[in-house]
Amino acid sequence: MKRILIFLITLSLSLSMYNCNNSAGVNLIKGEDYEKSYSMGNDIMTSKLQKLSKAYSNKDSETLLKYYDEDFLGENGVEDTVNWLESMDSISMNPYVIIPIKIQGEDETKVLAWSKEERHYKNGSYEKLDLMEYFSFNSDGKVDGFRQWKTIDSSNFGKSYGGKFIGRNPENEYNGRPLVFSDRKEVDIIEKLVKDYNEMNIEEFVKPFSDQTVLNTYDGKRLKMKKSEMSSLFDDYKSVNWVPYSIVPLKIYDTDAASAVQVMSKETRVFKNGKVWEKELFEIFYLNLDGKITSMTQFARDF
Repeated sequence: MKRILIFLITLSLSLSMYNCNNSAGVNLIKGEDYEKSYSMGNDIMTSKLQKLSKAYSNKDSETLLKYYDEDFLGENGVEDTVNWLESMDSISMNPYVIIPIKIQGEDETKVLAWSKEERHYKNGSYEKLDLMEYFSFNSDGKVDGFRQWKTIDSSNFGKSYGGKFIGRNPENEYNGRPLVFSDRKEVDIIEKLVKDYNEMNIEEFVKPFSDQTVLNTYDGKRLKMKKSEMSSLFDDYKSVNWVPYSIVPLKIYDTDAASAVQVMSKETRVFKNGKVWEKELFEIFYLNLDGKITSMTQFARDF
């Protein structure tokens, strides 16, 4: 009986040791660490992350910045961090899972953290978030890399979607869907369009338009223009000044990537004959799947 008991204990320990892996997982980022596995990291980094989160929650930027590598912060990192914390009455980061891991053979420790965060901004806005974050600590124990993923709580003042699309035909398949922000560089496209327009650079101005564009002007005209027909656009102008107030790229939820950009602005046109045209505008630029402007609808208000 004693021999059987010793045998069972030995077998149990052997199986435990066999099943206890020192490494697991795989890194699939192309490079020198490709297909390397991970092991548990040093718990010193767990403690550092807890201290970092405490300084962050206390809005103690002086202490917080000590945990970050200078090269990672870059030229404006210190100023941006201070301004970020000072924009709020209070902020709290409460980690509930912290896991330090290392790629085998590397000195850096990757810390994965799940946390609850609340932000009370001085302007009255409020955010409640559930975050999954990645902190990379270098061999000096300083953060030199960071990524964040978030789930937005329903109590937030702001969401990533909202509103309601109805359409001219209430029977269309998208009726009732919310709108979401689009991010296919539409803001960059419009900002460059404004720059080229103000410089009256017709060669650059026409580039974001499709081969044929429909322009629905504020006075009820519907113009179908080929890109080649826009070359005379600035012929009658002495100068133009288009100043955007806002640029908002939107698309209908769960549809293809085609989008519409709403632009509020003020525009002044000075003609060669001395006439001045000046209005506040609300314009919608429609971009196709290739990111080209296919149509524009314009509304205007006199000063």
